[in-house]
Amino acid sequence: MYAAIRRYEGVTNPAEAGRIVNEGFVPLMRQLPGFVAYYWINAGNGVMISTSVFQNQASAEKSVSKAADFVQHNLASLLPNPPQVTAGEVVASGQ
Repeated sequence: MYAAIRRYEGVTNPAEAGRIVNEGFVPLMRQLPGFVAYYWINAGNGVMISTSVFQNQASAEKSVSKAADFVQHNLASLLPNPPQVTAGEVVASGQ
């Protein structure tokens, strides 16, 4: 499995950002091959973190570009700063 984590700072309206992500972005993630899970986390103080998990590296990397496009077209006013992106292979997990 592979994961992509994006940390957004300076979020102006976390509740509205969450609504837009849930209604618009999550369905896009579900369409990517190898989709496992997606989480949008309100870390407080204007920080939000997204985590995308996929069965393969190509889809995890594609999720990063899809996120950038979605933010640009749908969330630019709510997420004014570019995210810090970390991606890589999942080497341990549990549920």
